[in-house]
Amino acid sequence: EVQLVESGGGWVRPGGSLRLSCATSGLAFNDYVLYWFRQAPGKEREGVAYISKSSGLLTYYAGSVKGRFTISTDDAKNTVYLQMSNLKPEDTAVYYCAARRPVGLLDFDIGSVEFWGQGTQVTVSP
Repeated sequence: EVQLVESGGGWVRPGGSLRLSCATSGLAFNDYVLYWFRQAPGKEREGVAYISKSSGLLTYYAGSVKGRFTISTDDAKNTVYLQMSNLKPEDTAVYYCAARRPVGLLDFDIGSVEFWGQGTQVTVSP
């Protein structure tokens, strides 16, 4: 059984930092594209970042977070991280870890995601 378990969410003031973790089990970690998505209240779920190692290291970020967020992995722990810096109120959302096999175009297509975590809340406010 594949499981993705997020942790590390919470409340932070604007300009602050948080690191999200997603511990995975039941999948061949480096054979999957690992994602972070987020969903703010009343908005659609959107892609934040992804990392793929199936054909060399590839990372990609949504424009709204590029330069502020960093996605990385600890292969020994089968864990993917999202380091978030200079957080803004508009980053407030439930953050989800996700995984899919690297078939076809790598993008933020939600329909291509095979596995989801349960989500962790991030709140950025004064």
